[in-house]
Amino acid sequence: MVRSDALQNFLDAAFVAFDRFATDIRSRNSIMQLFAQLDVPGETRTSTGKRLPVCERFLGNALETAATNPGLARMVARFKDIEPSMEWKWRSTYDNSASENFLVSHANGMIAGPGGLEERKDLWLGVTLMAPRVRYPDHKHAPEETYLVMSEGEFKQADNDWFAPGLGGSFYNPPGIKHAMRSGNRPLFAFWALRLDETRH
Repeated sequence: MVRSDALQNFLDAAFVAFDRFATDIRSRNSIMQLFAQLDVPGETRTSTGKRLPVCERFLGNALETAATNPGLARMVARFKDIEPSMEWKWRSTYDNSASENFLVSHANGMIAGPGGLEERKDLWLGVTLMAPRVRYPDHKHAPEETYLVMSEGEFKQADNDWFAPGLGGSFYNPPGIKHAMRSGNRPLFAFWALRLDETRH
């Protein structure tokens, strides 16, 4: 498998940013293993990119905001290089925990993983964009997850209170934990990295 320079440059910048901002030891262990797995390229998707309307309205502003943090600026710049090739999608399943405007007011982009720029089964590396005043539905999944937050916004784990990591904030979701996120008066923009542990299946 051959990986494009643009994708490799993004992954290099993403590793530096996750490594800098992830302080939870569980996140650090997960990130080190995930990016080690990425040393071996996967199959490159060849279809054209696709943006959703929420991207046209809010992605540019979200990227400008994220780039104001010097520790994130290089990752943002490299993301801009690969974003035109990404296929942004809506989350197709959700419940009444989501806000009424959820469907048309969010977009998920997979960079590496199922349907991503690089097709993989061992990990998911992607990004979520939400318009202002949107609540993502409660959801959970088997893989552990580390977030790198690139904007304002609030997050929730299990039945605990909402918390705001802030621009450059990072946190860890243990396997199977219920979690959600919501934007305030500005768009929410965050990367997520999920590592599939085959020993748990």
